[in-house]
Amino acid sequence: MGRSAGMFEALKGGGAVITLDEIEISILRSLAVQLLELIGPGAPEPDADADPLAVLFAEGSDGPTERPADPALARLFPDAYGGPGPEDQGVDPAELAARSAEFRRFTENDLRTRKREDALAVVRSLDGLAPGEDETAVLELTGELPLRWLGALNDLRLTIAARLEITEDDESAMLFRLPDDDPRKPMVMAYLWLGGLQETLIETL
Repeated sequence: MGRSAGMFEALKGGGAVITLDEIEISILRSLAVQLLELIGPGAPEPDADADPLAVLFAEGSDGPTERPADPALARLFPDAYGGPGPEDQGVDPAELAARSAEFRRFTENDLRTRKREDALAVVRSLDGLAPGEDETAVLELTGELPLRWLGALNDLRLTIAARLEITEDDESAMLFRLPDDDPRKPMVMAYLWLGGLQETLIETL
């Protein structure tokens, strides 16, 4: 059976494989680079000679405490408290905000670094491809790469959803019936395509 174009399939021996054409490679790489630019730098690399405990507390104290103003970054780095969960119900909003600020201070730099590494893994994987005579290339993901790609695909969808104002509870069905001349149409198509990639990659895992 031939391989499905543009969607992940299980790789014999473990991992995932996908066939991409030059346009798909270009779009994925461009989106990953834009994600890197949006995320910005992560936590600095620790000094090999530094006291590990001192590094831990130094990194924690350097993190931001405020929720990002950019809606896309707010999706990527949400508040840890104050959500819809039952554990947050009935708690003073000021206390929830303080908890979220403290949690963000100790975690966001590391989370930012991980998201950068995921996006960089996508860029480097794509840069290593060489399309053949039929202008397609086969990408094999093994080891930690499937999870790196899964993380980056999720971040890309969250970012696009924020730009399109798609909520988690309602994917705004109206957006998926946009006319071809609507300027949002390419972004919606990218959102749907990334969803297909994410879903088929999860199935291989």
